[in-house]
Amino acid sequence: MALTGNYQLATGNLFMTIGVLQLEIGIGDAMSLKDKRRVVKSLKDRIAHGHNVSIAEVGALDEHRRAIIGVAMVANDARYVEGALSKIVDFVRRIPAADLMDYQIELI
Repeated sequence: MALTGNYQLATGNLFMTIGVLQLEIGIGDAMSLKDKRRVVKSLKDRIAHGHNVSIAEVGALDEHRRAIIGVAMVANDARYVEGALSKIVDFVRRIPAADLMDYQIELI
């Protein structure tokens, strides 16, 4: 659970912050990849519809009780990005079907 980096990219006169969140999720009730994918799809859909982010399953694709999910966000305020990604972490903690095992937030 680390927060690393805090950089702003200068593109002409535009400053932007890119936030990346990596979530490691345990899915204890999944007995198959189909069960896992159902939980992961539901989680991804809920996050994507509730927040202005891009999201994808990026790791542990063939493990039926674990998923690694990547979330990305771009804005012009680093504090806003950090706060929004932290809210997603808090949201995932409250999902009964998924256990948050670890996470990392990086601001670039």
